[in-house]
Amino acid sequence: MIAQRWLRIIPVALVMYTISYVDRTNVSLALDPKISSMMHDLLMDDRMKGQAAGIFFLGYVLLQMAGGFLAGKWSAKKLVSLCLIFWGGCAVACGLAKTFYQFEIARFLLGVSESCVFPATVVLLAHWFPSAERARANAFWNLCQPLAVAASAPITGWLLGAYGWQTMLMLEGALPFIWLPIWWFSITDRPRDAKWISAEEKNFLETTLEREAAQLEPLIKIPFWQRLARREILVMIIINFLHNSAAYGCMAFFTDGLKSKNFSPVQYGFLFAAPYAVTAVIMVLNSWHSDKTGERRGHVALVYTLSGVSLILSVLTREHFWLSYACMCLAIPGPFAALAPFWAIPTETLPRNVFGPVIGLVNSLGNTGGFAGPYIVGWLKTEYHSTGIPFAALGIGMLVAAALAFLLPKSASTFQRGTSMLKLAGR
Repeated sequence: MIAQRWLRIIPVALVMYTISYVDRTNVSLALDPKISSMMHDLLMDDRMKGQAAGIFFLGYVLLQMAGGFLAGKWSAKKLVSLCLIFWGGCAVACGLAKTFYQFEIARFLLGVSESCVFPATVVLLAHWFPSAERARANAFWNLCQPLAVAASAPITGWLLGAYGWQTMLMLEGALPFIWLPIWWFSITDRPRDAKWISAEEKNFLETTLEREAAQLEPLIKIPFWQRLARREILVMIIINFLHNSAAYGCMAFFTDGLKSKNFSPVQYGFLFAAPYAVTAVIMVLNSWHSDKTGERRGHVALVYTLSGVSLILSVLTREHFWLSYACMCLAIPGPFAALAPFWAIPTETLPRNVFGPVIGLVNSLGNTGGFAGPYIVGWLKTEYHSTGIPFAALGIGMLVAAALAFLLPKSASTFQRGTSMLKLAGR
């Protein structure tokens, strides 16, 4: 029987973050001059396009560490509820913008209002899922990222064609207000506070999580800030920067490769969505095998390597449209498929009072790649009139990230014990 927490926590968190991701990625289609008048209306060139797509992440880095700290010390449920209100208002404001600078400000504030959501949700899941389940829990939640694109891109394309970019951004920006009451009444911060699980399961989760946390606590107390000054945290930041540069650099300029064909807005949406549907499959398989083997670093490196090689091949084969497109379908999954094993590492190797802020720190500084990727691709495309050079650079960055993954710490040896207990408990 599937434990209730899988049916209660994961779907609600998945939809919540899917909405967050829609508000970030619908701009990729809105900024395509083939299917939208947005660049014309706001007087934008390719450099400004990359800047507009990426400025979200300059705001997104600001409250990440604070979000991880507050989620652990206060309440992930309440923190995300506040974020839903603020990011809904900022997302609607993006559709009300009349100038490029108004849109930039709205996008920046959208990033600020969403900046606590990721670390808060990682902390929430760590309070509900032992280490033997954690990569799968992270993967199912992070499915929102490719699914948001795969599910919403055709709808976004249709809304752009039927109503224009302003109406599309406002309609999709209102979704957080709809999901807020569902989040509030469905989510509980910890098992001990939940009334909807059995006493047996509650006791099992609390004792298992407490034991795992105790195994990670150092015998000698180390000041909090010294715990952050660790080599592996710097490596995680660099990896996450390269990861986000590739993920969002590709996303912002992916449709440029479709312009050689006369596709309709809806066809654009489906072609934009297809690689992210492939991503969802690879994410599930990679996380399942990572949990099965208890290995994290190799699973991160494998999908980064697939992404880097495929990105470079997509450039080398760009004279053959469908072959290059197929390579992109294999290139895009890499950063997303690495998320589950990557974020399992800090929760399995760091003490409980540290991993929340560390996740916020790594995610905040690493997400500057979300600005750098689109900006650099836009700048190089303006200089060389092609996405070939910038996409090849992103591919090399993914190969570097794959090599750096082996500098990350191995997860604590709680996997086999946790798996045995889960089997004994019938979870």
